Amino acid sequence: MGKMKKVHIVIISGILLLIALVMYWLNLGVWKNTVLITTTFIAGWSIANKAIQSARMKAFSIELLVTIAVIGALMIGEYVESAAVTFLFIFGAYLEARTLEKTRSSLKTLIDMAPLEATVLKDGERVILPVEEIKQGDHILIQSGEKIAIDGKIVSGKALINEATITGESVPAAKNIDDLVFSGTIIDNGYIEVEAQKVGDDTAFAKIIELVEEAQEAKAKTQKFLERFANLYTPAIIILSIIVFIITHNIELAITFLVIACPGALVISAPVSLVAGIGNGARNGTLIKGGEVMENFAKVNAVVFDKTGTLTEGKPSVTNIKSFGMDEEALLKITAEAELISEHHLGQTIVKEAKDRGVSLTNEATDFTVEKGHGLYATVASNKVVIGNRKLLSKNNISLDMSIDQFAIQEEKNGNTAIFVGVNNKVAGIISIADQVRQEAVDTIRQLKAAGVEQTIMLTGDNKHTAEKVAAQLGIDTVFAEMLPEDKVNHIKRLQNEGYRVAMVGDGINDAPAIALADVGLAMGAAGTDVAMETADVVLMSDKLNRIPYAYSLAKATIRNMKQNMFFAIVAVSLLLVGVLVGKVFLASGMLIHELSVLIVILNAIRLVRYKQRNK
Repeated sequence: MGKMKKVHIVIISGILLLIALVMYWLNLGVWKNTVLITTTFIAGWSIANKAIQSARMKAFSIELLVTIAVIGALMIGEYVESAAVTFLFIFGAYLEARTLEKTRSSLKTLIDMAPLEATVLKDGERVILPVEEIKQGDHILIQSGEKIAIDGKIVSGKALINEATITGESVPAAKNIDDLVFSGTIIDNGYIEVEAQKVGDDTAFAKIIELVEEAQEAKAKTQKFLERFANLYTPAIIILSIIVFIITHNIELAITFLVIACPGALVISAPVSLVAGIGNGARNGTLIKGGEVMENFAKVNAVVFDKTGTLTEGKPSVTNIKSFGMDEEALLKITAEAELISEHHLGQTIVKEAKDRGVSLTNEATDFTVEKGHGLYATVASNKVVIGNRKLLSKNNISLDMSIDQFAIQEEKNGNTAIFVGVNNKVAGIISIADQVRQEAVDTIRQLKAAGVEQTIMLTGDNKHTAEKVAAQLGIDTVFAEMLPEDKVNHIKRLQNEGYRVAMVGDGINDAPAIALADVGLAMGAAGTDVAMETADVVLMSDKLNRIPYAYSLAKATIRNMKQNMFFAIVAVSLLLVGVLVGKVFLASGMLIHELSVLIVILNAIRLVRYKQRNK
C-alpha cells in the first residue's frame, strides 16, 4: 500500500467514524451500524489482505490476529469495536511507518548528499556531465561550494575540503596537488582539477552507503531470537484465547485477549534501535557492520592497539645517526641503497632521509632478502649489509659491544627505534627513528576506560624500551614488544581464553589476522582503502583515534536502548493482559494502548539518531 493510499484510508475511516458518532447522537441506529460496518471493511481490507498473505506463507502475523478478532466482533454485533480496532490499527501502522523513516534518516541524508553531475574537461572544453557518464582518467573541475563527484587525485590547484560525509570530521582538510579527494565531500574554499580514479559504485562514498544498507539489514542475535520467539508466541496466543473462551464463555474477552497479546512492540524493539544506532555511526564516519557487531562491540572489555600508525602518527623520521668506523653520510648511503627496494615503512624513512640530505644513491642492492619481523640482508657494492634488530645481528654472529648496546638502549629509552646496521660482519652504526604519538591518544585511552574498558593492551613489533615509553605516556595497562604478526594473533587468543571480549585496532592491512580473530576488529583511516572496509567489523573512515570511544559508547547506548525497548514492550503487554483478564481493558481501548506502546518504542529508538558522546 502506497503512503498516499494509506493516508487516504486513514482519513476516510476517521471521517466515517465521526459520521457514525453523529448518527448515534441522532439516534439513527441502523444507519450508524451501516457506517461502522463500512468503516470496518475499508480500514480492515488491507489488514485482512496481509493476514491472508502471511497465512499462505504459514506465518502467524499480527494482522492475522487482528483479522480474527475483527471477524469475531462483527459476528457478535460489536460494530463499534470492529470499526475502532481496524481504524486504530491502520492509523498506528501509518504513524509507525512515518516514525520509522526517521530512524533511517541518517542513511537518507547520506544518499541525498550524493552528487548528480560534474564539470568535466573534454578536449579543453568544460562540459557538465551526469556522474554516470564520468570515466576513469577524466579530469574534473571543482570550485568552492561544489560537491566532488568521484574519487581521485588532485593534479592542479588547492582547496579546503569538508570531508564530514566520509570521515565525520567537520573541520575542513587542506588538500594540495597529489592529495586524494573523495566523492560526496564539499569544497569549502578553493579550486581544484582532479583526475578520476574511482567512479560510480567504486567510490568510497558509494561503498559507505552500500555497507550501511547491508548493516541495517544484518540482524543481531537478539533480533533473530525475538523473531523465532514471535513465531511460537503468536500461535500460542491463539490457543490461549480459545482456552479463555472455553473457560469464560465470553467471546468479547477472548477476542480482546487475542488482540492485546500481539507482540508488535516486542518484535520491533530490537531492529529500530539498531537501525538508528548504525545510521548515527555512519553519519559520524563510523561504519558498524550490523546488529551482531553492535552487540559484540558493546560487550568488549579489552582493547588491543597496534602502535605504529595507530597510536602514533605513522610518519616516522630519522632523529639520529651514529656511525662506527665510517662517516655518517657513508653509513646513511649504504643503508639507504640496501633499503631502496624495501616496502617497510622504517626502510622508506631511511631512504627519504638520504634523499632529503642530497645523498646520491648510486649502487643497486643484490641478494636482497627480508627476514620477516627482524630486518633484511643485501649486498651493496660487494659489501654484505645486515639491517635490523639485535636478534638479526645475533643470528648473523655479529657481536655487539657493550658501549654500542648501551647507546642503543639509551636511544630506545628516549622513544626511538634503534636500527642496527652491520657491514661485512661488523656493527657499522645505529640509525634512530621516532614516530610522534597522536595528540588525541591519551584522551582516547582515558575515555575508553571511563566507558567501561577494563584492559588496554599495546602489541608492537618495536623494541621493548620504546614500547614501554609510549605505553607509559598514554596510560596503557599492558605492553608487549618485538611482536611478529603471529605473536599478535596468539595474544588475542590468550585474552579470549582468559574471558575477555577483545577489540583489535589496526590499519586493517598489516594487522589483518589479529583483526579477523578479535571479537571486534576496527580499522582506522579506511577512507579509500577497500581492503580495510571489507575486512574490519567497525570501519573508522577518518584517521582520528577519538572515533573509537565514540563508536564504543554508541554501541553501548544502542544496546541499552534496545533492552529498554524490550523491557517496556514486555511490561506493556503483561499489564494489558492483566487488565483484560480483570475486566479493566476492552478491545478498542486495548488496541489504542497497544499501538501507543509501539510508537513509544520507536520514539525511544529515535533518540539514538541524535546521540552524542558524553563525558569526553
